[in-house]
Amino acid sequence: MLPWKRVFRPLAALLLTAAVAVVPAAAAHAGTAPSTGWNDYSCKPSAAHPRPVVLVHGTLGNSVDNWLALAPYLEHRGYCVYSLDYGQLSGVPLVHGLGPIDKSAEQLSVFVDKVLAATGAAKADLVGHSQGGMMPRYYLKFLGGAGKVNALVGIAPSNHGTSLSGLTNLLPYFPGAEDLLKATTPGLADQIAGSAFLTKLNAGGDTVPGVHYTVLATKYDEVVTPWRGQYLTGPDVRNVLLQDLCPLDLSEHVAIGLLDRIAFHEVANALDPAHATATTCASVFD
Repeated sequence: MLPWKRVFRPLAALLLTAAVAVVPAAAAHAGTAPSTGWNDYSCKPSAAHPRPVVLVHGTLGNSVDNWLALAPYLEHRGYCVYSLDYGQLSGVPLVHGLGPIDKSAEQLSVFVDKVLAATGAAKADLVGHSQGGMMPRYYLKFLGGAGKVNALVGIAPSNHGTSLSGLTNLLPYFPGAEDLLKATTPGLADQIAGSAFLTKLNAGGDTVPGVHYTVLATKYDEVVTPWRGQYLTGPDVRNVLLQDLCPLDLSEHVAIGLLDRIAFHEVANALDPAHATATTCASVFD
């Protein structure tokens, strides 16, 4: 076996191991979100917050770990909050978002229907981190989601893919590496800048009519690079760089989704723009 094959064959396992180091430890049964607090199907949206919020985790995340801070933050503010697991690979526990992204979008479609049926709401709002901020766009564009979603908030979303700080540019120098990546972790391969999936997703424009889009980015993102590729172009888009709101915010790709209350404040603003308040460095205390 050639040396490069020995490097790429365990790629998925190495990525999974790395995730354990950056994602907070979950409660027992991490693959199943709590039935109280959030994912409470008896929750009925209020007049103040009439739409349920569906949280969409990122690559190597799950319905609990990715949202241990943001879900309670929103629930405390009166939202009915739900989260799902998607993109599971057989034999890979706890971390998800690794399957083909178009299939993950189908899972999201089923989940949104379940939430709308339980809450009686006409539409939901979606908040996603990383892949979870990009994948719903496939649902909106190709699976009929635009009629069921009011707003999509992407936190460090991989909207136009990533070069992983240039590392993906090395793949052509290793014959068969891209094919191996697609075969073992298609959810990763789909997010490489220029992939067939992203080409289809972004053809004809980034957005669809009727949905409000917000993108929250950090200039310290080391995963979805270049970070400006996270931004969307369209008639109902708000692109936000956190450092424009608080120059002291040092959050990178993981922290912006897991614990950054400045980002969380902007999420709340996007979900309820009629009552939005200025986001500053002091928003960490909100």
